[in-house]
Amino acid sequence: MYETLAVVGATGAVGRIVLEQLASRNFPYKRLKLLASERSVGREIRVKDETIKIELLAPGAFEDVDIVIASTPDEVSAEFAPYAVKEGAVVVDESGYWRMDPTVPLIIPEVNPDAVADHQGIIASPNCSTTQMVVALAPLHQAATVKRVVVSTYQATSGAGLAGNVELKSSVRQMLDGETPSHETFQHPIGFNLIPQIGSEKFEGYTSEEMKMVYETRKIMGDENIQVCPTAVRVPVTIGHSESILVETEKPLTAAEATELFRAAPGITVVDDLGNHQYPMPRDCDGKDDVFVGRIRRDISGNGHGIAFWCVSDNLRKGAATNAVQIAELLQQSVASAG
Repeated sequence: MYETLAVVGATGAVGRIVLEQLASRNFPYKRLKLLASERSVGREIRVKDETIKIELLAPGAFEDVDIVIASTPDEVSAEFAPYAVKEGAVVVDESGYWRMDPTVPLIIPEVNPDAVADHQGIIASPNCSTTQMVVALAPLHQAATVKRVVVSTYQATSGAGLAGNVELKSSVRQMLDGETPSHETFQHPIGFNLIPQIGSEKFEGYTSEEMKMVYETRKIMGDENIQVCPTAVRVPVTIGHSESILVETEKPLTAAEATELFRAAPGITVVDDLGNHQYPMPRDCDGKDDVFVGRIRRDISGNGHGIAFWCVSDNLRKGAATNAVQIAELLQQSVASAG
């Protein structure tokens, strides 16, 4: 058992769910340490049956800490993760800073759990939109080898943090009141709107969010030949990313075969009954840890090697907090096995 667990960013949207997950999944530790920025220092948070006072995130805060789950901006992780590693801790990092570092494994426990053994003190958790897609792709890849993916994401405002949801609500209120909506978090007003840009412009007209899906998918699945064509769209939904996915495989799969692969895969729930209007929707997936898949059908435009489907997941849970806690559980299991 790890003696001391630290959660960095405990007051944020993801950090709060990390604490809930640690409690509900009975993650074993003897001491829990909560770290955050100066503005949160001294606040008290109830975790299980104890009240814990938040301490300052500082270079000396990781003394005697064994494992860290961190949900912070990239620049904060870049500064503080090395301090934790220097003190002997293993860091499970939610930021984007370490994901493509060749020395840092990028882990989805349902997909590549064995890669956790390759860590050198830091383990990265993928981008939320990548995570749910790759959980769904993994059983298809294992059975038929994924060659190409065309994906359009419909991403909730909570993907931009608490400020994203605040801006959505204020934007909707302003429009309903006949006012011109303001915007700071997003490039345009998000109320009753779709914004086909998440992140900055990067490569040949693709954004940073879209390129994350390209690079991270290849790294997690261990296949640099997988081609990914992504379009990332921000939508006026508070929680739950949705994705329309068309996947081409080396070996042909029928829709029925793909459905059975999804049903048998860990972390996937199939909801697919078009006649009875049953398919995954963000409001139904909110607060749940699985990746939900539906609208499974063959690609009628292709050569028989394509499967189209709809994929929804709570971006704050499997897309972030749940995946990080699952990685910590993998580490805990490795410690127990070694002991």
